[in-house]
Amino acid sequence: MTTRIFLASTLYGAATLAAALDADLFGPADRTVLLVANNAATPETSPALDEMPGFERLRGRFDEVLSWNETIAPFHPGGWGARQEDIPLWERYLRLTWRLGDDDVALVVESIQVNPAMTVAQIFTGAPIEVYADGLMSYGPTRNKLDPLVGTRVRRLLHLDLVPGLTPLLLTEFGVPPEVVPTDAFLKVLGELGDDVSATELPDLDSPDLEAPALLLGQYLSALEILTAEQEENLHLRMLRGAVELGHRRIVFKPHPTAPVGWSKGLEAEAAKLGVTLTVLDSPVLAEVLYQRMRPALVVGCFSTALLTASALYGLPVARVGTDTLLDRLSPYQNSNRIPVTLVDVLLPELTDREAVEAQRIGQPAEELNGLVTAVGFAMQPKVYPNRRADAEKYLTTRLNDRTWRYFKRRRLTSLGLPGAVPAQLSFLPRNATVRRVARKARSLKRALS
Repeated sequence: MTTRIFLASTLYGAATLAAALDADLFGPADRTVLLVANNAATPETSPALDEMPGFERLRGRFDEVLSWNETIAPFHPGGWGARQEDIPLWERYLRLTWRLGDDDVALVVESIQVNPAMTVAQIFTGAPIEVYADGLMSYGPTRNKLDPLVGTRVRRLLHLDLVPGLTPLLLTEFGVPPEVVPTDAFLKVLGELGDDVSATELPDLDSPDLEAPALLLGQYLSALEILTAEQEENLHLRMLRGAVELGHRRIVFKPHPTAPVGWSKGLEAEAAKLGVTLTVLDSPVLAEVLYQRMRPALVVGCFSTALLTASALYGLPVARVGTDTLLDRLSPYQNSNRIPVTLVDVLLPELTDREAVEAQRIGQPAEELNGLVTAVGFAMQPKVYPNRRADAEKYLTTRLNDRTWRYFKRRRLTSLGLPGAVPAQLSFLPRNATVRRVARKARSLKRALS
């Protein structure tokens, strides 16, 4: 007997799994289990994906739905991991609790580098693993060096074709091949979710008698400590003002499901001041459901994956706000959000550039985009991808200019001895062992004296 366990924490991820199942991308299994993890900071006050509107249309694709939060309570899914010496005990406990018996277990997980996926993979030692991508991060590097006992068990990476022509970098250090989840299968699943959302959850948003609104996407970046709460509220205000400046009089704001309720107050006050109609969505529906039901005239966001689904899958006009600030603020350089921010910044028009937004100038040659992502990815994780150094050096030597400098930090390039770190006539210095040794001593003295 084989039991395949699908681990998911978002409705978007569950929809991706459903599309992959519909497309027969998985081999046969005697039993399929959807293991739901609620990774919100306070799971008790935020709905899990199986409690969200539309999930009932997905439930039938799995034999059973289990809760990881309930299994490990009172621990938090994102912060807890089994101790190495306790792993055999946990496997016995899970096999008993989930009625697995002596079944062979196959795992399908997201975000393999962190908990809860890492913990589940470690508990079921030896189980084959397939990873699926829940957004743009699959195009970037593995965020830290993965345990070979886990990484070598990964068979493939399933991902949506959100950036056609761009090859994911994730898990390539283990030779894991990427495989695209068919777009038509994914759109079909999203259509089912949209049909299941009642009119009461989307009041007047899909009325044919009203002009198509501009849709603003919130991300709750302050929870990730990327921005302060005040800076994020200002970002939302910039979205609103930019949309109004482009002539939109009807605005819909979709806050992140875990964002504080009071955050919309500032937007409501600004909308009243500008004389426009603002609707704040209280229901935690997917942005893609809104695309189907509303067909918004414009989708505005910072670096949400939903911007790319709007553009690539639904053909909707899109615009970005704040990516320049994020590129500068993301710290450390290897922050895993850097690739999503970079992609959105490269591919989508800035909201304040009316001509670019109206023309929807989107895209970059696939070869050049792959080169940029490889160079940024290597700069983020040089120890994980040492074989990418030559590709990064080639890109930085030939493509580094006023536009592309925003994706790199001179200090980072210097520490890695990469082109662009110092003027060309001094390019030998970062590679000079004596110079590096003197620099380290100077920094040590500076710290000692401060």
